Amino acid sequence: MTQIILIFLTALIFSIVGTPIARRIALYVGVVDAPAARKMHAAPVPLLGGAAIYASFMVGLILLGDRAYIRELIGILLGATLVSLFGLADDHWGLHAYLKLGGQLLAGVVLLLGGTQVYLFPSHPWLNWAITLLWVVGMTNALNLLDNMDGLSGGVTTVAAAFFMLLAALGNPPQVLVGAMAAALVGACVGFLRYNLNPATIFMGDTGSLFLGFVLAALGIKLRFPNNVPWITWLVPVCVLALPIFDTTLVFVSRILRGKNPLTTPGKDHLSHRLVALGLTRREAVLTCYLIGGACGMVAIYIAQSQFPHGYVAAALLALAGIVGIIWLERRCPAGVPRER
Repeated sequence: MTQIILIFLTALIFSIVGTPIARRIALYVGVVDAPAARKMHAAPVPLLGGAAIYASFMVGLILLGDRAYIRELIGILLGATLVSLFGLADDHWGLHAYLKLGGQLLAGVVLLLGGTQVYLFPSHPWLNWAITLLWVVGMTNALNLLDNMDGLSGGVTTVAAAFFMLLAALGNPPQVLVGAMAAALVGACVGFLRYNLNPATIFMGDTGSLFLGFVLAALGIKLRFPNNVPWITWLVPVCVLALPIFDTTLVFVSRILRGKNPLTTPGKDHLSHRLVALGLTRREAVLTCYLIGGACGMVAIYIAQSQFPHGYVAAALLALAGIVGIIWLERRCPAGVPRER
């Protein structure tokens, strides 16, 4: 526990100190996010906050992480570095969506080669590889799409990583690698949120959102509950990350229904945008997302501690709530615009 606290504090301090430095660098080299019709800010905001998150996470783990699991980390850190570099290139020059997707697939392959993968079907390894890549690419994009309002992606990641840290501690035995990674992620994100909550003075950019999504995906794969059945084990990270999964599903369903390409069509049709359209302030919408993420994390803890059939029932009810939520939002606030009564 002492090591976990030290990793958290180290990442936190480096993030608090490093984020203003990243802001100055972004202004100096001209890496800023300019206002646009689909964006919420009215003036250019420096990017590269994700570089500070990345550096703080790495410093916390490398300086204070247990050398016993460094080899396990290599594939995860290499993949995370790769998606961050693609995000940095997108922040600076702008990349086509499909090129970024290719980078995420490549990072997923690096993760597989490092030995981090799903083990749901022992007799069908190719199916495990496919699920691993789908999970990694899906979560990486989910956090990237979620980064649409001040403090949203950083805060949702903080909540999810905190639950991963708690679940790792509840394991028998405790899962040190997951706990250390989650602690570093929480520290890096909390330090960044000091400057990113509304009104934000810096954004994480794709450098940060792709990195966060990739690391959360890796945490979900590494989390294990050997004393429970495999399907319960894999339901837990899905529930922890239910909010970004819900937001991505909402956007995809909405855009497909409108005949739009969900990967390349921008818009204010995310959960946060719709909450604002329904009357909440931006900060209230972000805090509401935090609360929803926390509720999903509590469901994940219940599932992790439950046995058949209670865990399946809880997961099914959460999925049903998500489906009802999508239908209600599409009827009440289609494409992020409130329907007139």
